[in-house]
Amino acid sequence: MRRVFFLAVQCAISSVAADFVADIHPILASRCLSCHAGPKAQAGLDLTSRESALRVLSPGDPQSSMMLARVEGRTGRQMPPTGKPLDAKQIDALRSWITDGAPWADLKQTAPTGWIAPLAPRIVTLPPGEGHPIDRFLGKKPLASDAAFARRAYFDIWGIAPPARDLHSLPANRSQLIDRLLSNDKLYAGHWITWWNDLLRNDVGVVYHGDRKSITPWLERSLRDNLAYDDMVRELLNPIGAESPEGFLIGVNWRGDINASQTPHMQASQNTAQVFLGINLKCASCHDSFINKYKLKEAYGLAAMFSHDERLEVVRCDNKTGVYQPAQFLWPELGSIPPRASTSERRYWAAKLFTNPQNGRLARTIVNRYWQKLTGKGLVEPVDDMDAKPSNPDLLDWLASDFASHGYDLKYLLRLIMTSTAYQQADALPRRISAEQFTDTLSAVTGEWRAVQSGGSDRAFLARDWQIKSSPLTRAMGRPIRDQVYTTRNDDATTFQGLELANGPTLASMIHRGVMHMLGELPEAPANLFDSRAMRMGEMPVEIDIGSTKHLWLLTEDAGTFDVDKAVVGWKDIELVGPNGAKTLQAGTLAAKIGSRQVFDVEAGYNRLKAKVWVSDASKSSDINASVRFFVFGQEPDRTRLIRLAGDHPWPSPPRLQSSAEAIDYLFLNLLSRVPNAAERSATQRLFPQGNLQREATEDLLWSLLLHPEFQYIW
Repeated sequence: MRRVFFLAVQCAISSVAADFVADIHPILASRCLSCHAGPKAQAGLDLTSRESALRVLSPGDPQSSMMLARVEGRTGRQMPPTGKPLDAKQIDALRSWITDGAPWADLKQTAPTGWIAPLAPRIVTLPPGEGHPIDRFLGKKPLASDAAFARRAYFDIWGIAPPARDLHSLPANRSQLIDRLLSNDKLYAGHWITWWNDLLRNDVGVVYHGDRKSITPWLERSLRDNLAYDDMVRELLNPIGAESPEGFLIGVNWRGDINASQTPHMQASQNTAQVFLGINLKCASCHDSFINKYKLKEAYGLAAMFSHDERLEVVRCDNKTGVYQPAQFLWPELGSIPPRASTSERRYWAAKLFTNPQNGRLARTIVNRYWQKLTGKGLVEPVDDMDAKPSNPDLLDWLASDFASHGYDLKYLLRLIMTSTAYQQADALPRRISAEQFTDTLSAVTGEWRAVQSGGSDRAFLARDWQIKSSPLTRAMGRPIRDQVYTTRNDDATTFQGLELANGPTLASMIHRGVMHMLGELPEAPANLFDSRAMRMGEMPVEIDIGSTKHLWLLTEDAGTFDVDKAVVGWKDIELVGPNGAKTLQAGTLAAKIGSRQVFDVEAGYNRLKAKVWVSDASKSSDINASVRFFVFGQEPDRTRLIRLAGDHPWPSPPRLQSSAEAIDYLFLNLLSRVPNAAERSATQRLFPQGNLQREATEDLLWSLLLHPEFQYIW
């Protein structure tokens, strides 16, 4: 059966014709055009035109194609002559394209017609009438119910579904609820930091080779303090001081050899243009873009604003050109960078030009991103192509100018959009909740939060999902690895999601522990007797009082190792000490796998443990980068609570459930924001024989509601 399925998939794949723009031109541009383009094209073969390319294509006859023969190495010198040969996927794309007749598209840039995106701010007069400004552009819409509106507002500001207790006391004026939610800086920042982490490719709990620096403390503080957006941009582009967000410009080390388009300064060029201006420079970082109007020299001019060199040699498709590009903004009319400016001076000018009051692109881009986030569709789509015509240019320009005139206040922007009927309408586009909203709501409903270490201390705190390393569940539900900018997430249902939601250990554990917590059946986690904190090298002595415990659990846990299988770590010279003298449990070195544990019996008369923990110097290498944490327990440890807890819960604890009827109403209200209808109540009551509140049945009910589309979508 598997073989039949595999063959069916292969047939389906092979039947898909290659697309010239998406599949073929990128190959030609990156591997061929450095030699075969223009009046001096080698061998007279200019692959920028189909007429010239026909010499080597043989459309419809791949076996006769000179191009295929050369890239496959079947005849003559294999092409491309430098770098790695084309891979199998690229060759298959060429073969499919040639078999299909080698259809061509003219990708030469032409002047845009009908719409040219403005640069400067445009003052728009509000349409006549009364009421909310946005509604004067779009007209008033029929409103969603109070419960549906509250669900949107809680998810969009706090990232958690509204608790049942709040649904019973909603204010009559909806703006009052929005104000109350926005006033809680901690919960607001705890939700929106997820969106900003995607945008600024910042993450927690990730181990990387080379340079990458977190901007989490700065970002969380900026959101809590409601730092003005233009000030955020200035600090990101011109980071100064120990607490600055310099990690945004450092970018990501791509683990090994990189091409010219992936150097840190070129990544900074691509990221700043995409995030703050809605411009895709990724293609223009190798050659003049074939998807928009931006040129290679423009990408290099922007990159030079962030590089250590005041000018950069332009590299086209990884081939040096000998042409040098000085620092230059994408719109020179907004200002120029002084010649021979230092790195810090060029960054100052970058911040100044991006936030120039005449650069209306800055406000339009963020306003459009927030509109898309809150309504499901941007005024400009896609949101990273701000040269495209908006669906309502006047509304976009009014929103952008109004946002700028109110000090680039992001909370103000949220409130403005959310108080309109465009946001509150009954037939709004459904939006799927994020992975973080899913897990945070589950934790809030059950009261069972996951623990994460507090810095380098011996204490942990109960955390929201953004503070925890991603899991297979959250990755399946769309949380990205953030090695590049993510301005939107793919919220389509996938097979991977189905497997994780149905059988994944992360969700199963959260449901199991959560229900035990709600029923009062979850035992308190024992406290550790010893915690080494994170160790990267050397030895540490262990000498602790173990009291009258009868068993000892010695745990070796990962604290951020890059390759746990290669790490060489363990325990050494383990012995018990007491009035009866000393007893050796393990003489010499005991190598231990990360994630393993040793259990020892303790005879009467011994009340102290002496040992050493160690991390081999061999584990310091960059491909291992060991970081290990050792624990000792006198009781069976709870692997989710190894570190002692400190601090408050992220959300008020739920009530302990007393009956099956209470469980049904509680879960429906807190997950779906409504009580069950008659058919649903009848079906759910059958989960509880004789009405008895049972853990397994409660787990089934919770799981069923978590998978319900009414929970997974904001309607």
